[in-house]
Amino acid sequence: MSIFSDNIVFLRGKKNKTQHELANELILTRSRYISYEYGKSEPPIEILVRISKYYNISIDLLVTVDVRKYKLEEMINLPGNKILVPITVDSTGNNYIEIVPQKASMGYLKGFNDIGFIKSLQKMQLPFLKNGKFRAFSAEGDSMPPFVDQSVLIGEYVESLEDMKPESAYIIVAQEGITYKTLVERTKTHIKVLADNSFYEPYEIALEDILEVWHYRMGILPKDYKPYTEDFNHLKEIIANLKMSIQQLEQRMPDVS
Repeated sequence: MSIFSDNIVFLRGKKNKTQHELANELILTRSRYISYEYGKSEPPIEILVRISKYYNISIDLLVTVDVRKYKLEEMINLPGNKILVPITVDSTGNNYIEIVPQKASMGYLKGFNDIGFIKSLQKMQLPFLKNGKFRAFSAEGDSMPPFVDQSVLIGEYVESLEDMKPESAYIIVAQEGITYKTLVERTKTHIKVLADNSFYEPYEIALEDILEVWHYRMGILPKDYKPYTEDFNHLKEIIANLKMSIQQLEQRMPDVS
């Protein structure tokens, strides 16, 4: 059976309807409806729209997300029925902060909306970060400059890309990977972002490539961290001096022609 088949069986059960009753309400024959539940055939778009409106759940969720893993009322109340952010809680209902290690970053791109994958991640709690959906991403090597190896970046979930503000820092989960950047601007088709390291130029990320965005809230640095500020003006001066030295050497070289 497909995700869609599992979903409509589950949703019908939530409404305590028989297959015959639901088929009548959807203006379908019982045999045709049953074929969808058993996964023997796929409904055309007009039937998908009808089922989507009946349950007040978007087609995207019906065909791509296992809705059995979420609270139905939360899905219905979610603006636009966008894909839910799976979270884990303790016995008292307080949210955990799941930690995404750098080595699991590629797996996260595929499992970010899979509650099973999220449950498998390590977790922590911070007393001053209770209200909201938070996630932690670890940096390895120079994966998230300017944060050093073994740093942990904590972000709060951004419900809509329209909530992103220029000059604010974000952890962006996109098709190409997870990155930490400052927003320069947002348009209808893309966002322009900038690394804190001024050595790099701003670049664009297409909105369609963005999977999740987390508003940077705080970072946890390794205990042996020592602040280091790169002096790029000094580097430029060194490069200029090297160029001058090369030119002087070239001028001193005898003309062999």
